[in-house]
Amino acid sequence: MHYAIVSETYPPEINGVALTVQDLERGLRARGHTVDVVRPRNPGDRAPAAHELLTRGAALPRYPGLRFGLPAAGRLRRHWHRQRPDAVYIATEGPLGWSALRAARALGIPAATGFHTRFDRYLADYGAPFLAGPAMRWMRHFHNRADATLVPTQELRDALAGAGFARPTLLSRAVDTDRFDASRRCNALRAEWGIDADGLAVVHVGRIASEKNLGLAVRAFRALQRERQGARMVWIGDGPQRAALAAEHPDFVFRGMRRGDDLARHVASGDLFLFPSLSETFGNVTLEAMASGVATVAFNYGAAREHLRHGLHGAAPTPGDEDGFIGAACRIALEDDARREMGRRARAAVAPLRPASVAAEFDAILQRIGRHRETPHAATTRANALA
Repeated sequence: MHYAIVSETYPPEINGVALTVQDLERGLRARGHTVDVVRPRNPGDRAPAAHELLTRGAALPRYPGLRFGLPAAGRLRRHWHRQRPDAVYIATEGPLGWSALRAARALGIPAATGFHTRFDRYLADYGAPFLAGPAMRWMRHFHNRADATLVPTQELRDALAGAGFARPTLLSRAVDTDRFDASRRCNALRAEWGIDADGLAVVHVGRIASEKNLGLAVRAFRALQRERQGARMVWIGDGPQRAALAAEHPDFVFRGMRRGDDLARHVASGDLFLFPSLSETFGNVTLEAMASGVATVAFNYGAAREHLRHGLHGAAPTPGDEDGFIGAACRIALEDDARREMGRRARAAVAPLRPASVAAEFDAILQRIGRHRETPHAATTRANALA
């Protein structure tokens, strides 16, 4: 099969969407398929690879290092007319994503979209809660033009179906348990953080930005620090709030963006993972922390609702229960043996979540939407074969 994947964010950008899209691409290739990637050109790009189509892009305001694609419907129609894919996966709802959906529809190519980002929830964090309703209508209009909208949890599938999304389809997530593993724990790295072997490292992994509800992580850490002297808060990632957070809390440790095995080493070297976000569609980092054998506190939705069992792997308070989040962080921080056992059980819980299984499921969805929509091209081919 010949597939095309369209995304306005892609490595070397580091975020959940970019890395998820790359994993899906690699999974399809491992299954023997041809996969083209359509993405915006980055300033540091050289000549594109043979499987890449680079389009014009622009910097995303307030998010240094991230870009979005400019409209390219005409170019995509011409490209796909010459090199027609059997199905298209469109991961983002920006101008490039809209262009790809229009081009696919014009050519009769089956198209699936991915629901990766809760823009409706982000808006409140950027001072525009009144735009949440229009944002949801905009997303619904986009996704309902596709043959399927891929979502990572049953919870989100039910929510979107109730909100008028026509074809939400579950595609589970996985975690690379060979990379994210407790064996990556590194005492030399902990020493760089100012923590000895018996100290407590509280880690957060993700974008340091308003929509991540980071104030709650700070409050939870300060509360447990009063009971656990010598604890350190370690931030892995970058974003627009980093400078202000560092200025206000000079004792915090900031490690910046980390990739691959280096990221895995940082995660596994923590003792407690705090993830207070309420704006995720999933939250891949929750699975990465669990796979790394780190007890985790995250609200009971997204990845935590699917895989994190309260009291067994850490804590999963009700979304919005900030006192419950802080209390759980304090209790787990003080119970060393119980916390380590939570980490071991967390690792065992996510060990079966293999990327190859997700790739097979993704492949099956793309093939299914192709069968359900017989394109003019396919109809012509079939008619010629029967002649």
